[in-house]
Amino acid sequence: MQLPQGFRFAGVASGIKASGKPDVALIACTTPAVAAGVYTQNLVCAPPVHLDRARTPMDHCLGVVVNSGNANACTGEQGMRDAEAMAALAAEQLGGDGRQVLVMSTGVIGRQLPMDKVRSGIQQAAAALGDSVADFEAAATAILTTDQGKKVASRTLGNIRLAGMAKGAGMIAPNMATMLGVLMTDCELSPAEAQQLLQTAADVSFNCIRVEGHTSTNDTLLLLATGLAGRCPDQACLQETLNEMAIELAKQIPADGEGAKHLIEIRVQGCDTSEEARKIANAVADSPLVKTAITGNDPNWGRIVSAAGYAGVAFCVQSLSLKLNGISLFQSGEPTAFDPAEASRSMRDNAEV
Repeated sequence: MQLPQGFRFAGVASGIKASGKPDVALIACTTPAVAAGVYTQNLVCAPPVHLDRARTPMDHCLGVVVNSGNANACTGEQGMRDAEAMAALAAEQLGGDGRQVLVMSTGVIGRQLPMDKVRSGIQQAAAALGDSVADFEAAATAILTTDQGKKVASRTLGNIRLAGMAKGAGMIAPNMATMLGVLMTDCELSPAEAQQLLQTAADVSFNCIRVEGHTSTNDTLLLLATGLAGRCPDQACLQETLNEMAIELAKQIPADGEGAKHLIEIRVQGCDTSEEARKIANAVADSPLVKTAITGNDPNWGRIVSAAGYAGVAFCVQSLSLKLNGISLFQSGEPTAFDPAEASRSMRDNAEV
């Protein structure tokens, strides 16, 4: 893994989590960076979301401070003061102003932050900052809650480097849900460019994943750009590379879903618009009957076809076909003579369907 220039990382245990696992992460920019963000659409959003949404896009970000184990959500005015205090505490350690720091929290909803532990954790993290892959992975570990393991990815594009970390395993629905993510690059970007790149990447990745359909209060996806590698001469290629990295990170979330046995990837072809395709994919993904069929290794094509039919998209049933793991189950509006045992075996033997 090659990390982008201009970032330092740390992850420490401050005692927020009763388990004693790491719970404070700090991502520091060695030079003021451009930052962009996309956020939860839940009306009951947490103070850190309000804070970051008001500050991005920006061109003078010093870093991001994250705590896990406590969501600082539904915590009233005190919660907002605590989010601002987290930013100020991190900025004090980084030698800047609190308004230059972004904040993310994840964990249990409805409890006030233990600010004495948060303060200690930020101080510890600042003292531990480093630019190695181990430091990056320590930060990626400290943002986790019910995740089974860290979620990281990286890409290179000429002399430009990109890296990202994310967390999420439950409360996952489109528009991110309980998901935190930080994407980083050393490419030079304007705030407007960063916002557009991030929104596009989010739309094809994190906004397409589901576990149980529960949208959370805290989801935040940030893009930080230090500019130390200069401009990218091909913005389309940069967008494609960022999309690829975001998709890799996003796929790790439902694969790590609480109790998940399969990662289901739904591809819809032949629609007039991408929005129509998304509606059909969402209807299939949201169907409890489809999920139970996949979990039970049951190639019940009727449940999938039925879900597509109530998606609210007009299509010709005689043109509808369905494949599962490359096996044709339904062709031109009629079931095929497939071997149910073979199809079931394919589902049982492959975690990805």
